[in-house]
Amino acid sequence: MYALAFLPSPPAPLPRRGRGEPSACAVQVSPPLPRCGRGGTGVRVEKILSYALPLNSATVSLPRWGRGLKAAIVSLILLTLAHAQPPAAPSVRLKDIAQIRGVRSNQLIGYGIVVGLEGTGDSNGALFTVQSIANMLERFGITVPPNAIKVKNVAAVMVTAELPPFARAGNTIDVVVSSIGDARSLQGGTLLQTPLRGADGNVYAVAQGPLSIGGFNFGGGGARVQRNHTTVGRVPNGALIEREVPSSYLQGDNGVTIQLHKPDFTTAARVVSSIRSAFPNLTVRAHDPSTIRILLDAQSAIDPVMLIAELETLSVLPDIKARVVVNERTGTVVVNGDVRVAPVAIAHGGITVRVQTTFEVSQPPPLSEGQTQVVPQTQVDATEEPARMVYLRDGASVESLVKALNALGVSPRDLIAILQSLKAAGALHAEIEV
Repeated sequence: MYALAFLPSPPAPLPRRGRGEPSACAVQVSPPLPRCGRGGTGVRVEKILSYALPLNSATVSLPRWGRGLKAAIVSLILLTLAHAQPPAAPSVRLKDIAQIRGVRSNQLIGYGIVVGLEGTGDSNGALFTVQSIANMLERFGITVPPNAIKVKNVAAVMVTAELPPFARAGNTIDVVVSSIGDARSLQGGTLLQTPLRGADGNVYAVAQGPLSIGGFNFGGGGARVQRNHTTVGRVPNGALIEREVPSSYLQGDNGVTIQLHKPDFTTAARVVSSIRSAFPNLTVRAHDPSTIRILLDAQSAIDPVMLIAELETLSVLPDIKARVVVNERTGTVVVNGDVRVAPVAIAHGGITVRVQTTFEVSQPPPLSEGQTQVVPQTQVDATEEPARMVYLRDGASVESLVKALNALGVSPRDLIAILQSLKAAGALHAEIEV
């Protein structure tokens, strides 16, 4: 144990000593420590650290200012060691990586009509739109021949929504409206009353209201300006829930089941350990990598909502597999921090092929029977770039991998090919998801 004290001021001057007489503040440290390098203060390290001796060591005669210096040095050493500790691994809430069984959403879908468009609706070739308008008018007591209906201000759409768990009758939800015909834009349109059905065929909500598309599509005289996607829109709070879906998160034996979003044995074991530490009176068991079963005691069964709320806030460190996700369509590559690379040498060189075609007019001589022809002239050039090589040591991290590939100047699409080659060579310790 070390003693800490505040540094007094001003320090008293040291007494003079004779030639060859040891200093009053010099303390021998075994083994001897090295001297400071050139360019430093010239003070021996052993002399400075001697002030940080344990209290149970031999008695040392130090001046008052030396004891204060000793406390300051000890504080500095402890502060340095505290900052030198590696950062703790990030943990997440249990509710961010898992869900309670029985608490789930349901999808709804319906067919509807959007009216009020400014000439950007379906054409007369969209027979389903014409038939829909005729059927709607007939329900209002109006009979119109289908061939007399013009639908340029109307568009047939599909309406989708997600019914959240525990939603009650009278609540509202957002709906997404998508054109299924050849309408150019749904800007300024209004969705007419559309029943939304579940997978069982029952109507759970009714949608209606003006659309918001977050863009525009204007044109005229052969020119057109468009921003964002104008054939898909939303109706905020546009669906009124008419029927509730029963949701149950408690099983018959007063149990709660937690389901991990990504099944993993290690993560499931850590979840069980975290729950047991926070709630020692509960019976917790992992049935498989994605299912954790909790049996409630008599006290917890009285207020299960409070218990689940406390469970959701528990901190858990999930275990993530090393994975590389590539998208060849967009050239996107995502590599997580657990990817490691075995010792490998990477050489990358490219071949650039350029094909250029020009058209020349071949004119026949005068008074000849030849005809003027347009002859294509094709020129092909191939340039091969010299291969460059980098070497990665064993256990190289994703940062080293990215730096090495950037040194080669590879493009995202070349990077995908290199990662696949590393995986085929057994040097990439990660899963590749395409």
